[in-house]
Amino acid sequence: MKYLPFLFLLLVNLVFGQEVAVFTSGTEGHKSYRIPAIIALKNKEILAFAEGRVNNSGDFGDINIVMKRSADKGKTWSPVKVLVNYASLQAGNPAPVVDMLDPEHPQGVVYLFYNTGNNHEGEVRKGNGLREVWYIKSTDQGKSWSDAVNITLQAHRPFQPTANPAYQFKEDWRTYANTPGHAFQFQHGVYKGRIFVAANHTAGDPQAQYRDCNAHGFYSDDHGKTFKLSTNVDIPGSNETMAAELSDGRMMMSIRNQRGDIKQRILAYSSNGGASWDTAYFEPALPDPVCQGSIITLGYKKGKAIIASCNAADEKRRDNLTLRISYDEGKTWKKSIVVDKSADEKKRDWAAYSDLVLMDNKTVGVYYERNGYAEIVFKPIRWK
Repeated sequence: MKYLPFLFLLLVNLVFGQEVAVFTSGTEGHKSYRIPAIIALKNKEILAFAEGRVNNSGDFGDINIVMKRSADKGKTWSPVKVLVNYASLQAGNPAPVVDMLDPEHPQGVVYLFYNTGNNHEGEVRKGNGLREVWYIKSTDQGKSWSDAVNITLQAHRPFQPTANPAYQFKEDWRTYANTPGHAFQFQHGVYKGRIFVAANHTAGDPQAQYRDCNAHGFYSDDHGKTFKLSTNVDIPGSNETMAAELSDGRMMMSIRNQRGDIKQRILAYSSNGGASWDTAYFEPALPDPVCQGSIITLGYKKGKAIIASCNAADEKRRDNLTLRISYDEGKTWKKSIVVDKSADEKKRDWAAYSDLVLMDNKTVGVYYERNGYAEIVFKPIRWK
């Protein structure tokens, strides 16, 4: 019996690694860090991205996109590197992806999609401001980056002719956000090579219960030269979203319900590579407090994709960050691992936004906001 505590700790350490602070608010030139996104490179290094909020923790203001690198599976991290500085305005919603199928770059091309904004989200939603869509890319594993490329005309539908005479789309999209979190590239099937970026927007004048919100996506079949828009997910109030590849050219998105009337994740499925959506529904097995969530393809078993979903699995507060595994492409979520949970139920926002990165065939890295947004941490979880 005296060995039971030791055996318990050993078992815990086999399943959970120790969380490591990647970004700590109030350090390295920024008052706050939020909105995690993470990818792994071909050489096994990990790149972690976030919004670096210079003066305060607000969603608008002087916000940079920052990055750190780990060469030892997330145990230690480099100093912060500012990738996008939009002067005193906002650059946010980082959505990185590695294009591993460009024949000109066998080590991969890292794309970082992001948005800029010139006013508070509430004002942009009223038509008093503009969000634009951009990317930068790196052909040397994130050591250096290209100039920014504006893809707003391809990936957005704003009506802001005073800002740009070309922005005269009748759809009148207003607020706009990528993911947030990683984008993905199809690795199999007829859409192999397609880069897909999940996104969301509001359209027209504000509506009650955020019914002007819609999830959508955009994609490229030519290694970032051109982009096309998907249709909208047909659930008003669908908001922040992330996507993952399934089998047979299919894909799914996990979506935040901004309306807040049903405290569950929305799942949307596409059979044509994300161009349009076959079905979308609320998933009772994935409770959610109105927050971002993350998904990733872990591998395949008997021809079906194994999908991991991670979110704050609590209908009342951002806590109880839970990793769930589906072996049948989202029909059921039978395996559940609690990543982090506050011991004090009065704590607010203990575990909020997250992203996932595949480390090996048994381990997934969870990169998430913790302790009231005081830090963004990295924790490896052995799921298999």
